[in-house]
Amino acid sequence: MITPILLFSIVIISNLIIGVLLGMSGISGFLLPLIYVGLLNMPVHDSLALSFLSFAVSGIIGAFSYWKSKNMDIKLAILLSIGSLPGAFLGVQINVLIPDFMAKLLLYLFVLLAGLSILLKKNNETNKINRSVLLNHSFMVILLGFITAVICALTGAGGPILLVPLLVSLGVHIRTAVGVSLLNSVIIALPSIYGYFAHASLKNTSMLIIASLLGTIIGIITGTRLANKVPINQLKMMIAIITILSSAYMLVMLTVGS
Repeated sequence: MITPILLFSIVIISNLIIGVLLGMSGISGFLLPLIYVGLLNMPVHDSLALSFLSFAVSGIIGAFSYWKSKNMDIKLAILLSIGSLPGAFLGVQINVLIPDFMAKLLLYLFVLLAGLSILLKKNNETNKINRSVLLNHSFMVILLGFITAVICALTGAGGPILLVPLLVSLGVHIRTAVGVSLLNSVIIALPSIYGYFAHASLKNTSMLIIASLLGTIIGIITGTRLANKVPINQLKMMIAIITILSSAYMLVMLTVGS
């Protein structure tokens, strides 16, 4: 049986480590629900409520840091957010209606393909990044924000794991993609926090929230500072590898669990 002190420690350490990874790459937030459900045996709604709380905090701090370093496309972030807000509301609402297996299967397959796309393009990188013409159409960007928000809010994956590799594959600079995705994750998290906390049955709620916030804040600040010291090629490779390995692992676990 996990004691309150051990639970507090695990939550802080988990959020600290994942916060660092989030600050550096914009992804890895999906690991939080896995830790909460798999390691701590917490109910799904409780896990998602705490996870999206961390996503919101890390998104605010991380996005501000990337904005200060001029790695932020405000117009792109706003258009994505216009679609992400209703998308997140919809994702939470249909959480109990769509089978978990199918929703996760689609997400993991999509993320795997996006990661492979980044990896295959690693040797063709030039100083000038050719952006896809799709990003020039506001409707398409809003639709992209809507679809990714529905999937992320539904599965608890967080925004960046899906949006970062997708934006990079569309020609957005890797650091800008991380900054935009962190900001967008805040928009996805807000309705998700409200929706999942409304259905959560958390014990020791205050203690878990404090532990989550402490670990996340320290981790994201550390990660964003380290991100500026990582070469572009290495950062791109790291994101591709994390994306491919994590999605492949989750596909295997999903198949075994079924």
